[in-house]
Amino acid sequence: MKRHFLPRLSAWRVAFQSIWQRFFHRVRTSGLAMCLSAAFGCAPVVAQEPAVAETQVAETPAQAETETPPLQPTAETETPDTPATETPKTATESADEAKIAEEPAYVRVHEVDGKPNALQTATVQFVGQPGTRYDGAIVDLVGVVHIGQNEYYTELKEQLSKYDSVLYELVAPDGTRIRPEDLEERRSILASVQTGMKDMLNLEYQLEKIDYMAENFRHADMSPDEFVEDLEKRGDSVWKMIARMLGAGIASQAKTGGDAGLLMAMFSGEDRPKNMKRAMARQLVDIELVTAGMDDANGENTLIKGRNRKAFEILKEELDDGKENIAVFYGAGHLPDMAERLENDFGMKAVQTTWSDAWDLTRN
Repeated sequence: MKRHFLPRLSAWRVAFQSIWQRFFHRVRTSGLAMCLSAAFGCAPVVAQEPAVAETQVAETPAQAETETPPLQPTAETETPDTPATETPKTATESADEAKIAEEPAYVRVHEVDGKPNALQTATVQFVGQPGTRYDGAIVDLVGVVHIGQNEYYTELKEQLSKYDSVLYELVAPDGTRIRPEDLEERRSILASVQTGMKDMLNLEYQLEKIDYMAENFRHADMSPDEFVEDLEKRGDSVWKMIARMLGAGIASQAKTGGDAGLLMAMFSGEDRPKNMKRAMARQLVDIELVTAGMDDANGENTLIKGRNRKAFEILKEELDDGKENIAVFYGAGHLPDMAERLENDFGMKAVQTTWSDAWDLTRN
């Protein structure tokens, strides 16, 4: 029996490895993975802490110059239509979607004459209300996607230069500063996905276009140790979190057609970049449904809520230090939870929303 057992075991192992490799490749190259990467991902880079030698930044769990003039941000505030479904919804599903529909959008597809014109991200301004601790202080939630057109990042750089303080995301040791010249040297799998996306879509990568060495920039995110500790404290893990995200993502893709639209766009000839941007933009807008699936049984998660909690500890320090005009510069998927924190914990109210064009959906 021994003679036959080992070959049989080896065959099972090879079969399992083959299935796992195909599954991992499917997950890594799916439209969902690319959209999550664009919405939340920041690649690990070689970074520099103030007055300290080079440090290596740990990976975050998660953006072509043209001669066409940039689109101008618009002040419109309407939210995109909720995708229709063919199957009847349960009471719970209807309630969840109604709640999402009531919340302000922080990323949307802007249409002109019924056709997609641009993928846009929001800057939502909050002001401290009279009689509260931070009366009159201004905090702007500046949403961003991690790949976008060159003009988009040029406008963001100009906007961010005007704040007293800009709090930015990156799972890295406290005080980390991102050095653009080191970005090409170290790339993770996630960063490779993002780089491949920017090349396919004729877009640019956020970390290469934003000046994170600016004097008013301050790191406001978990360290790698804090990230792991937060997961373990709740009995969670990266694998459990990924499983929840994939489950929510698959359900979302079932409603929107999933990767079928991306596959059709990929083989659409000369207009491939434009058609792929349109297909992926719709999935990015739907990403808030996916983030809802990140929560554990107690309604908590590390990727969004845990990191937001740390960011707002830094925000409190900045406000207590007398800063009155602050930007929180984070992926758009973080903003709904941040808005709740500003209203409930800081006594602030949203007073204005402006939109910036991240992707021009009318051109290659």
